[in-house]
Amino acid sequence: MSHLSYKTISANAETADKQWVVIDAKDQTLGRFSSVVAYMLRGKHKPNFTPHADCGDNVIIINAETIQMSGSKMQEKEYIWHTGYPSGQRVRNAEEMMKRQPHRVLEKAIKGMLPKTKLGSQMYRNLYVYVGAEHPHSAQQPTTIDINSVK
Repeated sequence: MSHLSYKTISANAETADKQWVVIDAKDQTLGRFSSVVAYMLRGKHKPNFTPHADCGDNVIIINAETIQMSGSKMQEKEYIWHTGYPSGQRVRNAEEMMKRQPHRVLEKAIKGMLPKTKLGSQMYRNLYVYVGAEHPHSAQQPTTIDINSVK
């Protein structure tokens, strides 16, 4: 057998098979759900995964307001940011965040699991999180995926 018969396939922007998928976050645990979504955004579930290319799928998450946290994380988990002004540090716990902006909780969890590079920023742009069961991406004909079947 020739040593040239085995070639490693390296995906790039032209050859990546990017698909649109819809995932329902209803009654899922935040950390476990976010890790599977980050796995799909990176493209690690595909046989032609390439670490230096964006070969992951476009992921649409619906029902973001129904995500759950284990233990007492709803009261104890804090989200901290700074406005840029003196004395501008703000703190909000997960329970308040879920009341005001439930999609941000999922976005921040998933973004923290992606690479901290330009490529990670590009992968993050393929994520769409919506409160409720409706989304405006029906023209892309996304496929619905059961989150428990990934991996």
